[in-house]
Amino acid sequence: MRIGELARQSGVSVRALRYYEEQGLLVSTRTSGGQREFESSTVDRVRFFQTLYAAGLSSRRIAELLPCIDTGGTTKEQQAMLQAEREALAHRISKLHEARERLDDLITASNARSLEAV
Repeated sequence: MRIGELARQSGVSVRALRYYEEQGLLVSTRTSGGQREFESSTVDRVRFFQTLYAAGLSSRRIAELLPCIDTGGTTKEQQAMLQAEREALAHRISKLHEARERLDDLITASNARSLEAV
């Protein structure tokens, strides 16, 4: 598929896809006219990258994970890196839960004040 179709199906911009390719995260072939072509399986790969980005991983870290993603196997160093990323993600989730609880408290307090004003 061409880059525009990949962008539509994966929900990311063409610019982002070009960036992923520059970073070595995606591989394309070129048509005789020089247009990029990607395999249909690239859609799932891009969506997975988006999930990893949303979790706070950098493109460099994702590139380091590619062998794990592609083969399913890991070295001891990769296992340690995966565990460290998981722990960092768990910490961020904890902080997000804390922020949500504080917002819930604020919402409850502001609702109570709004009722008093009526």
